[in-house]
Amino acid sequence: MPRFYCAQPLSPGLTLDLPPEVAHHVHVLRLAPGETLSLFDGRGGEYAAVLDEVGKKRATATIGAFTAREAELPYAVTLAQALPEGTKMDWIIEKAMELGVAAVQPLAARRCVVRLSAERAEKKLAHWQGVIVAAAEQSGRNRLASLAEPLELREWLARPVPQRILLSPRADASLAQWAQRNPAQDLSLLVGPEGGFTTEEEDAAIAAGALPLSMGPRVLRTETAALAALAILNGAWDPA
Repeated sequence: MPRFYCAQPLSPGLTLDLPPEVAHHVHVLRLAPGETLSLFDGRGGEYAAVLDEVGKKRATATIGAFTAREAELPYAVTLAQALPEGTKMDWIIEKAMELGVAAVQPLAARRCVVRLSAERAEKKLAHWQGVIVAAAEQSGRNRLASLAEPLELREWLARPVPQRILLSPRADASLAQWAQRNPAQDLSLLVGPEGGFTTEEEDAAIAAGALPLSMGPRVLRTETAALAALAILNGAWDPA
């Protein structure tokens, strides 16, 4: 059954105009009046819905029964990702959503190639929000990861957040062993850009309470590190 995100609150019996982007997908999929959809509004659970009208730019649906189905992790992971080059951030956000991340915090670090002006940051945030929505629709999640405005690393380190985990190939202890020895908990994964964080940046993170952990003897690319870490945590803490 096709499933889509609607930003407005949903409730059984409500008839509504579907958002323009959803109406477009309905048209592209050649869905017809009377066919069923699954809709979610990000507040948890999902609703069955029946299409009433379908046009090229407009579609309406009537909301039916609510199902309190969830696909969230029993712990919240914030991905604090230093900005990579090109479209790698799209890939990272999409796959992190599929793996259950609860929040995304873009960071500016010394070795970041990408530098966002205020105007570019606004456009990027809008684009990344679209990536989050599409990934939620595809993966079966009924809640969207929160997306924060980009921050300088030092600004983020000064803020109170759940336990920071600094992913570093120079760390002595491994993330897998730490996860096996500790209970599931909310945390923040700190991932560097291409070339990694500088020694000074890692020292600042550790001074701010970050726990340095590695993922083995191989050095992972920035677009691989967070996803591998999420998979390790899921395997240790959410085996179902």
